[in-house]
This record gives sequence, C-alpha cells and structure tokens, in this order.
Amino acid sequence: MIADLLKDTKERMRGAIAALKEDLAAIRTGRATPALIEKLSVEYYGQPTPLMQLASISVPEPRQLLVKPFDPSSIKDIEKAFQASDLGLTPNSDGKVVRLNLPTLTEDRRRDLVKVVNARLEEANVAVRNIRRDTIKDMREAKDEKLVSEDELKRGEEDVQKLTDEITGEIETMGKQKEKEVMEI
Repeated sequence: MIADLLKDTKERMRGAIAALKEDLAAIRTGRATPALIEKLSVEYYGQPTPLMQLASISVPEPRQLLVKPFDPSSIKDIEKAFQASDLGLTPNSDGKVVRLNLPTLTEDRRRDLVKVVNARLEEANVAVRNIRRDTIKDMREAKDEKLVSEDELKRGEEDVQKLTDEITGEIETMGKQKEKEVMEI
C-alpha cells in the first residue's frame, strides 16, 4: 500500500520536474534555441496550432532562428503570430523562410528573466509540496482505515519527505543552472 503510494508520488513529482524543464527551456537566454518558439501558437486555417507542427526550426547562427514552413502559404500566419507574441522578436521573411534575429539582452532584461525563472521554480516547488501533502494525507487515511500500521505510516512519511527533499534539490539545481545561463553575456 505505502509502496504504491510512494511509486505514484515519485511519478507525479517527476512530472512536475518535466513540466519545469519545458517551462525553463522556453525562457530566453543569450543564445538562440528552437525551444523559445516551438510552442508559439499560430492561427492556421482558423485553428491555433503550435509552430513546431507547421515548420522546421533551426539555428543557423548563435543569435538567429530560421523557421521554414512545411506549407509556404502559412508564412503570413507565422509572421502574424510572432508580431502578436510577447517574445519581442521581429520576423524577417523572404517568402520561403522566416528569420528571427535575437537582440542581445540588456542587464535589466536579464534580471527580469531571472525573476521569471524564480517564479517558475516556486511554482514547481509548490506543486511538489502539494503532491507530498496529498500522499501523506492518503497514508494517514490508510492508517485510519487500519490498512497500514503506525510504523509503516511513520516510515512512509519519512520516505515521502526524503523524496521531496531530493526533488526540491533537483529543482534548485535546475534553477541555478538556468539563472547562470540567463546572466551569461
């Protein structure tokens, strides 16, 4: 019973880490990466569609992204999506591909991005703490229903806390790494 709860908890916490990785990948650093724009929603035939389903994204230079649509007629829709987004990127199109030049980040913008990173880290930590709280609640309910003993409950709570500490440590490490990337000139 406790082992099943622990396994489920570990999977849910790993899910929170995976979501955080995706969030952090979309935060801009000093260099270009396709993750910055691949989830950008483009209005394509009246449907919001992620850019990565409409085009191939490459990095020809360290500060440039190249978007090559699979359907050349969608290039105008892709340009509109960039102009409407809050990415601060101006699309340059030659009718076949869209080039996005990433301007260098100012010190103030870097600090703002670090604040965004810290907010994402806090969201992930809250998610992990909520998962821990739910698991401990389930364990206590199992003890109240006489499905587990007091000792098993105590051991289970300790294991959940160890897992929580391990996951929050990973989150902290990921945050420091991303902060270093953002502040790097």
